[in-house]
Amino acid sequence: MPSSKSSANTVSSTSAERALVAAAQARGAAVRRLRGYTRPGRLTLLDAVIALRERELLSRRDGAFRDAPCVDVGVGEWPWTTVETARRFRAVAPQLHVIGVELDPDRLRHARRFSESGLEFRQGSFELPLAAGEQPRLVRALNVLREYDEDQAEAAHLKLGAALLTGGLVIEGTSSASGGVTCVHLLRKRAPDALTREGLLFATDFSQGFAPWLFRDRLPRDLRRRCKPGHPVHAFLATWTRAFDAARSSGLRESSALFALSALLLARELGGIAHDPALIARGVLLWQPPDGVPSARAERR
Repeated sequence: MPSSKSSANTVSSTSAERALVAAAQARGAAVRRLRGYTRPGRLTLLDAVIALRERELLSRRDGAFRDAPCVDVGVGEWPWTTVETARRFRAVAPQLHVIGVELDPDRLRHARRFSESGLEFRQGSFELPLAAGEQPRLVRALNVLREYDEDQAEAAHLKLGAALLTGGLVIEGTSSASGGVTCVHLLRKRAPDALTREGLLFATDFSQGFAPWLFRDRLPRDLRRRCKPGHPVHAFLATWTRAFDAARSSGLRESSALFALSALLLARELGGIAHDPALIARGVLLWQPPDGVPSARAERR
Protein backbone atom coordinates (compact mmCIF):
# COMPACT_ATOMS: atom_id res chain seq x y z
CA MET A 1 0.00 0.00 0.00
CA PRO A 2 1.12 3.69 -0.24
CA SER A 3 4.52 4.20 1.37
CA SER A 4 6.26 7.19 2.91
CA LYS A 5 9.18 7.20 0.47
CA SER A 6 10.50 10.63 -0.42
CA SER A 7 10.93 10.15 -4.17
CA ALA A 8 7.58 11.80 -4.94
CA ASN A 9 9.20 15.06 -3.83
CA THR A 10 11.90 14.68 -6.49
CA VAL A 11 10.85 16.05 -9.85
CA SER A 12 13.88 15.05 -11.92
CA SER A 13 12.77 13.11 -14.98
CA THR A 14 14.07 11.21 -17.96
CA SER A 15 13.82 12.47 -21.53
CA ALA A 16 10.99 9.98 -22.18
CA GLU A 17 9.08 11.32 -19.18
CA ARG A 18 9.59 14.92 -20.30
CA ALA A 19 8.30 13.98 -23.75
CA LEU A 20 5.18 12.44 -22.20
CA VAL A 21 4.50 15.60 -20.19
CA ALA A 22 4.93 17.71 -23.34
CA ALA A 23 2.48 15.47 -25.21
CA ALA A 24 -0.02 15.86 -22.38
CA GLN A 25 0.35 19.66 -22.55
CA ALA A 26 -0.42 19.57 -26.28
CA ARG A 27 -3.48 17.42 -25.68
CA GLY A 28 -4.72 19.83 -23.01
CA ALA A 29 -4.55 22.69 -25.50
CA ALA A 30 -6.54 20.65 -28.03
CA VAL A 31 -9.24 19.88 -25.44
CA ARG A 32 -9.62 23.59 -24.66
CA ARG A 33 -10.08 24.40 -28.35
CA LEU A 34 -12.80 21.76 -28.73
CA ARG A 35 -14.73 22.51 -25.56
CA GLY A 36 -18.12 24.03 -26.23
CA TYR A 37 -18.09 23.14 -29.91
CA THR A 38 -17.81 19.36 -30.21
CA ARG A 39 -19.19 18.09 -26.92
CA PRO A 40 -18.35 14.36 -26.69
CA GLY A 41 -20.69 11.72 -25.37
CA ARG A 42 -20.61 10.97 -21.67
CA LEU A 43 -18.53 7.80 -22.03
CA THR A 44 -16.38 8.80 -24.99
CA LEU A 45 -13.13 8.72 -23.02
CA LEU A 46 -13.91 5.39 -21.39
CA ASP A 47 -14.91 3.91 -24.76
CA ALA A 48 -11.61 5.02 -26.27
CA VAL A 49 -9.61 3.51 -23.42
CA ILE A 50 -11.43 0.17 -23.55
CA ALA A 51 -11.18 0.01 -27.35
CA LEU A 52 -7.43 0.62 -27.03
CA ARG A 53 -6.68 -1.58 -24.04
CA GLU A 54 -9.12 -4.42 -24.75
CA ARG A 55 -8.81 -4.61 -28.53
CA GLU A 56 -7.94 -8.30 -28.37
CA LEU A 57 -10.93 -9.10 -26.17
CA LEU A 58 -13.30 -7.18 -28.45
CA SER A 59 -11.88 -8.85 -31.56
CA ARG A 60 -11.57 -12.48 -30.39
CA ARG A 61 -13.34 -14.97 -32.66
CA ASP A 62 -12.02 -18.28 -31.35
CA GLY A 63 -14.34 -20.87 -29.82
CA ALA A 64 -17.19 -19.41 -27.74
CA PHE A 65 -15.92 -15.89 -28.42
CA ARG A 66 -17.07 -16.09 -32.03
CA ASP A 67 -20.61 -14.98 -31.18
CA ALA A 68 -20.00 -13.51 -27.72
CA PRO A 69 -21.69 -10.09 -27.34
CA CYS A 70 -20.87 -7.03 -25.31
CA VAL A 71 -23.63 -6.03 -22.88
CA ASP A 72 -24.38 -2.51 -21.65
CA VAL A 73 -26.57 -2.53 -18.52
CA GLY A 74 -28.75 0.51 -17.81
CA VAL A 75 -29.54 2.23 -21.09
CA GLY A 76 -31.33 5.13 -19.41
CA GLU A 77 -33.84 7.63 -20.72
CA TRP A 78 -31.86 8.16 -23.91
CA PRO A 79 -29.64 5.38 -25.31
CA TRP A 80 -26.90 7.68 -26.58
CA THR A 81 -24.02 6.08 -24.71
CA THR A 82 -25.05 2.56 -25.71
CA VAL A 83 -25.31 3.55 -29.36
CA GLU A 84 -21.99 5.41 -29.27
CA THR A 85 -20.24 2.54 -27.53
CA ALA A 86 -21.57 0.01 -30.04
CA ARG A 87 -20.25 2.09 -32.93
CA ARG A 88 -16.84 2.65 -31.35
CA PHE A 89 -16.36 -0.99 -30.39
CA ARG A 90 -17.57 -2.16 -33.81
CA ALA A 91 -14.99 0.12 -35.42
CA VAL A 92 -12.42 -2.12 -33.72
CA ALA A 93 -14.35 -5.37 -34.20
CA PRO A 94 -16.90 -5.06 -37.03
CA GLN A 95 -18.51 -8.46 -36.29
CA LEU A 96 -19.20 -7.56 -32.65
CA HIS A 97 -22.79 -7.71 -31.38
CA VAL A 98 -23.85 -5.27 -28.64
CA ILE A 99 -26.87 -5.67 -26.37
CA GLY A 100 -28.31 -2.73 -24.45
CA VAL A 101 -30.21 -3.79 -21.31
CA GLU A 102 -32.94 -1.67 -19.68
CA LEU A 103 -35.48 -2.62 -17.02
CA ASP A 104 -38.01 0.17 -17.53
CA PRO A 105 -40.45 -0.79 -20.33
CA ASP A 106 -41.03 2.77 -21.57
CA ARG A 107 -37.30 3.46 -21.80
CA LEU A 108 -36.80 0.13 -23.51
CA ARG A 109 -39.51 0.89 -26.06
CA HIS A 110 -37.86 4.22 -26.80
CA ALA A 111 -34.36 2.70 -27.01
CA ARG A 112 -35.48 0.12 -29.55
CA ARG A 113 -36.07 2.92 -32.03
CA PHE A 114 -32.27 3.23 -32.12
CA SER A 115 -31.60 -0.43 -32.93
CA GLU A 116 -29.26 -0.91 -35.85
CA SER A 117 -27.03 -3.57 -37.36
CA GLY A 118 -25.02 -5.11 -34.55
CA LEU A 119 -27.05 -3.41 -31.80
CA GLU A 120 -30.24 -4.56 -30.09
CA PHE A 121 -32.04 -3.76 -26.83
CA ARG A 122 -33.51 -6.23 -24.33
CA GLN A 123 -35.41 -5.89 -21.08
CA GLY A 124 -33.55 -6.90 -17.94
CA SER A 125 -31.25 -5.90 -15.12
CA PHE A 126 -28.26 -7.47 -13.35
CA GLU A 127 -29.62 -10.89 -14.24
CA LEU A 128 -28.73 -10.43 -17.87
CA PRO A 129 -31.44 -11.31 -20.43
CA LEU A 130 -29.33 -13.73 -22.42
CA ALA A 131 -30.44 -16.44 -24.80
CA ALA A 132 -29.68 -20.08 -24.01
CA GLY A 133 -25.94 -20.64 -24.36
CA GLU A 134 -25.22 -16.94 -24.87
CA GLN A 135 -22.15 -15.72 -22.97
CA PRO A 136 -20.84 -12.15 -23.13
CA ARG A 137 -17.21 -11.16 -23.51
CA LEU A 138 -17.70 -7.80 -21.80
CA VAL A 139 -20.37 -6.37 -19.50
CA ARG A 140 -20.52 -2.66 -18.67
CA ALA A 141 -22.63 -1.08 -15.93
CA LEU A 142 -21.94 2.64 -15.55
CA ASN A 143 -23.85 4.84 -13.12
CA VAL A 144 -26.32 2.07 -12.28
CA LEU A 145 -25.36 1.26 -8.66
CA ARG A 146 -25.75 4.80 -7.33
CA GLU A 147 -29.09 4.07 -5.65
CA TYR A 148 -27.94 0.77 -4.18
CA ASP A 149 -26.45 0.18 -0.75
CA GLU A 150 -22.68 -0.17 -0.93
CA ASP A 151 -22.91 -3.64 0.61
CA GLN A 152 -24.96 -4.76 -2.40
CA ALA A 153 -22.23 -3.92 -4.90
CA GLU A 154 -20.29 -7.17 -4.60
CA ALA A 155 -23.42 -9.25 -5.19
CA ALA A 156 -24.25 -7.08 -8.21
CA HIS A 157 -20.73 -7.67 -9.58
CA LEU A 158 -21.19 -11.42 -9.27
CA LYS A 159 -24.53 -11.29 -11.09
CA LEU A 160 -23.05 -9.18 -13.87
CA GLY A 161 -20.18 -11.63 -14.30
CA ALA A 162 -22.11 -14.87 -13.84
CA ALA A 163 -22.46 -15.67 -17.56
CA LEU A 164 -19.22 -14.00 -18.64
CA LEU A 165 -16.76 -16.04 -20.66
CA THR A 166 -13.49 -16.87 -18.94
CA GLY A 167 -11.14 -14.03 -19.84
CA GLY A 168 -14.04 -11.61 -20.11
CA LEU A 169 -14.40 -8.29 -18.34
CA VAL A 170 -16.96 -6.49 -16.17
CA ILE A 171 -16.65 -2.68 -16.11
CA GLU A 172 -18.56 -1.04 -13.26
CA GLY A 173 -18.28 2.45 -11.88
CA THR A 174 -19.34 6.06 -12.00
CA SER A 175 -18.85 9.10 -14.20
CA SER A 176 -19.74 12.75 -13.80
CA ALA A 177 -22.73 14.02 -15.78
CA SER A 178 -20.46 15.23 -18.57
CA GLY A 179 -18.17 12.22 -18.42
CA GLY A 180 -15.25 14.49 -17.57
CA VAL A 181 -14.36 12.52 -14.43
CA THR A 182 -14.79 8.74 -14.41
CA CYS A 183 -13.64 5.91 -12.17
CA VAL A 184 -14.39 2.25 -12.82
CA HIS A 185 -13.63 -1.23 -11.57
CA LEU A 186 -12.09 -3.64 -14.07
CA LEU A 187 -13.26 -7.09 -12.96
CA ARG A 188 -11.72 -9.96 -14.90
CA LYS A 189 -13.08 -13.50 -15.01
CA ARG A 190 -9.87 -15.49 -14.56
CA ALA A 191 -11.60 -18.82 -13.97
CA PRO A 192 -15.17 -20.09 -14.41
CA ASP A 193 -16.18 -19.10 -10.87
CA ALA A 194 -13.68 -16.33 -10.11
CA LEU A 195 -14.10 -12.60 -10.73
CA THR A 196 -10.84 -10.79 -9.97
CA ARG A 197 -10.62 -7.12 -8.98
CA GLU A 198 -8.01 -6.49 -11.65
CA GLY A 199 -7.75 -2.73 -11.59
CA LEU A 200 -9.22 0.64 -10.77
CA LEU A 201 -9.23 3.00 -13.74
CA PHE A 202 -9.26 6.79 -13.28
CA ALA A 203 -10.01 8.99 -16.30
CA THR A 204 -10.45 12.73 -16.81
CA ASP A 205 -10.79 15.08 -19.77
CA PHE A 206 -9.56 18.01 -17.61
CA SER A 207 -12.76 20.01 -18.13
CA GLN A 208 -12.82 20.43 -14.33
CA GLY A 209 -9.09 20.98 -14.08
CA PHE A 210 -7.22 18.27 -12.24
CA ALA A 211 -6.42 17.18 -8.72
CA PRO A 212 -6.46 13.56 -7.52
CA TRP A 213 -9.22 14.18 -4.96
CA LEU A 214 -11.62 15.01 -7.83
CA PHE A 215 -11.97 11.25 -8.23
CA ARG A 216 -13.23 10.63 -4.69
CA ASP A 217 -16.86 11.45 -5.51
CA ARG A 218 -16.69 9.28 -8.66
CA LEU A 219 -15.33 6.15 -7.05
CA PRO A 220 -17.40 3.01 -7.68
CA ARG A 221 -20.31 2.59 -5.29
CA ASP A 222 -18.62 0.09 -2.98
CA LEU A 223 -15.62 2.38 -2.38
CA ARG A 224 -17.02 5.91 -2.32
CA ARG A 225 -18.13 6.16 1.29
CA ARG A 226 -15.30 3.94 2.49
CA CYS A 227 -12.67 6.35 1.16
CA LYS A 228 -11.62 7.60 4.59
CA PRO A 229 -8.33 7.63 6.51
CA GLY A 230 -7.34 4.05 7.16
CA HIS A 231 -8.70 2.66 3.90
CA PRO A 232 -6.18 1.74 1.14
CA VAL A 233 -8.00 3.76 -1.53
CA HIS A 234 -7.83 6.88 0.65
CA ALA A 235 -4.11 6.21 1.15
CA PHE A 236 -3.69 5.81 -2.60
CA LEU A 237 -5.34 9.17 -3.35
CA ALA A 238 -3.30 10.82 -0.58
CA THR A 239 -0.07 9.48 -2.10
CA TRP A 240 -1.15 10.64 -5.56
CA THR A 241 -1.89 14.09 -4.08
CA ARG A 242 1.67 14.30 -2.71
CA ALA A 243 2.94 13.47 -6.19
CA PHE A 244 0.60 16.12 -7.63
CA ASP A 245 1.96 18.71 -5.17
CA ALA A 246 5.51 17.81 -6.20
CA ALA A 247 4.55 18.23 -9.86
CA ARG A 248 3.11 21.67 -9.12
CA SER A 249 6.32 22.63 -7.34
CA SER A 250 8.14 22.15 -10.65
CA GLY A 251 6.23 25.12 -12.07
CA LEU A 252 3.71 23.20 -14.21
CA ARG A 253 0.17 24.59 -14.29
CA GLU A 254 -1.49 22.87 -17.26
CA SER A 255 -3.84 20.21 -15.88
CA SER A 256 -2.92 17.55 -18.42
CA ALA A 257 0.81 18.03 -17.78
CA LEU A 258 0.26 17.92 -14.02
CA PHE A 259 -1.67 14.68 -14.45
CA ALA A 260 1.10 13.13 -16.54
CA LEU A 261 3.95 14.12 -14.23
CA SER A 262 2.05 13.21 -11.05
CA ALA A 263 1.28 9.78 -12.55
CA LEU A 264 4.97 9.24 -13.26
CA LEU A 265 5.96 10.32 -9.75
CA LEU A 266 3.23 8.13 -8.27
CA ALA A 267 4.58 5.13 -10.19
CA ARG A 268 7.92 5.65 -8.44
CA GLU A 269 6.17 5.36 -5.08
CA LEU A 270 3.75 2.51 -5.68
CA GLY A 271 3.65 -0.82 -7.37
CA GLY A 272 0.80 -1.55 -9.74
CA ILE A 273 0.68 1.73 -11.66
CA ALA A 274 0.35 0.86 -15.33
CA HIS A 275 3.08 2.76 -17.15
CA ASP A 276 1.31 3.18 -20.47
CA PRO A 277 2.11 6.47 -22.21
CA ALA A 278 -0.94 6.08 -24.47
CA LEU A 279 -3.22 5.99 -21.42
CA ILE A 280 -1.49 8.73 -19.44
CA ALA A 281 -1.53 11.07 -22.44
CA ARG A 282 -5.32 10.60 -22.57
CA GLY A 283 -5.76 11.51 -18.90
CA VAL A 284 -6.08 7.91 -17.76
CA LEU A 285 -4.37 6.18 -14.86
CA LEU A 286 -4.75 2.46 -14.17
CA TRP A 287 -3.98 1.15 -10.68
CA GLN A 288 -3.46 -2.60 -10.49
CA PRO A 289 -2.34 -3.49 -6.95
CA PRO A 290 -0.49 -6.82 -6.80
CA ASP A 291 -3.14 -8.24 -4.45
CA GLY A 292 -6.07 -6.78 -6.39
CA VAL A 293 -8.09 -3.62 -5.83
CA PRO A 294 -8.93 -3.36 -2.11
CA SER A 295 -12.48 -4.19 -1.14
CA ALA A 296 -14.76 -1.87 0.80
CA ARG A 297 -13.86 -3.79 3.95
CA ALA A 298 -10.10 -3.55 3.50
CA GLU A 299 -7.89 -1.76 5.98
CA ARG A 300 -4.58 -0.06 5.36
CA ARG A 301 -1.62 -2.27 6.13
